[in-house]
Amino acid sequence: MTLIAVVDYDMGNLHSVCKGLEKAGATPKITDSPKELEKADAIVLPGVGAFDPAVQQLRSRGLEKPIKEAIASGKPFLGICLGMQVLFESSTEGTESGLGIIKGRVRRFRPEPGIAIPHMGWNQLELTQPKSHLWEYLPSLPWVYFVHSYFVEPQEPQVCAATITHGHQTVTAAIARDNLMAVQFHPEKSSNIGLQILSNFVSQVWTQVAA
Repeated sequence: MTLIAVVDYDMGNLHSVCKGLEKAGATPKITDSPKELEKADAIVLPGVGAFDPAVQQLRSRGLEKPIKEAIASGKPFLGICLGMQVLFESSTEGTESGLGIIKGRVRRFRPEPGIAIPHMGWNQLELTQPKSHLWEYLPSLPWVYFVHSYFVEPQEPQVCAATITHGHQTVTAAIARDNLMAVQFHPEKSSNIGLQILSNFVSQVWTQVAA
């Protein structure tokens, strides 16, 4: 049985993510145990809320080190929404340092006339890593669902896997580097496209377990 650990740190709707993973054929397990993360075949880090409480919760539960070790070991990892932002070094939303796994920072959208912040609703991805496993079997400009006021700004542009445009601002919507993948949008709320993205992640986990 392929086990995917879904990290519980009181910062997100874990059950909707688990339902999406189950539909994709995975066996997800919600956990805040470092030992469970070590045993799992892959890790999903969802998140909804603010940057500082998120990293504080991860650290208070002793989850920072096992997350870093899992990613360094080559274990498939998927961050979702706030679960992507905390992978970076810092955020203008707060004062806490992030996990620093990806160099760069998190910034707030600039106000523009007629543009809503938070950016909430459907938007089209521009795939900057079109051959990434995450995007297999997707149309060239897939629609996905967002709810966010902040976006990641990687220091190394090559980790960007997709962008979106909101108003006059084009920002990173997904990153991918080796076994590490993360998305700003909510695949579990993105209908069939989101389910396909989760299925692509799960199939990558299966491939790695079977290797």
